[in-house]
Amino acid sequence: MNSSDSNGLFDLSVTVNGTPVKRTVPTHLRLLDFLRDELRLTGTKEVCGEGECGACSVFLDGKLVNSCLILAVEAHNAEITTIEGLATGKKLTRLQQAFIDHHSVQCGYCIPGMVLAGENLLRGNPQPDRDAIRAALAGNICRCTGYQKIIDAVETVGKNQSQHTKSIEDNR
Repeated sequence: MNSSDSNGLFDLSVTVNGTPVKRTVPTHLRLLDFLRDELRLTGTKEVCGEGECGACSVFLDGKLVNSCLILAVEAHNAEITTIEGLATGKKLTRLQQAFIDHHSVQCGYCIPGMVLAGENLLRGNPQPDRDAIRAALAGNICRCTGYQKIIDAVETVGKNQSQHTKSIEDNR
């Protein structure tokens, strides 16, 4: 592991949304602050700063984490995916589009974390039921929507996945 210098700085190397990044950062800098302040990736939000709300969620080496609880130096040599890294060019993921289609976005503050939590669920369980969706989103707090439209969006992607899988099997 790279060591810090006597001034409390660290030469950080990470890959963020597919792009290699090298920066010298203070050893006490949170990953959340690195993403927002250093890289200007403001889709990752800070609400509670205590890992309770999920608004700061990112994928760190494929694992969903709260970036407010992780120091940037702990992500050294890791791959980070933020909400900005999910879409390909201007093409949204199926879940991002479902959030729009279901009018799941109100103030929008929790949505990046909700989308990442939903994507995380769908990666491991492509056809979740509503109970599994609620459990997967439990670490994310939303003050505006009442959650139903968000759950509907995730459920729709799972059902569409099921229909897509079925049509492929029918064509065999």
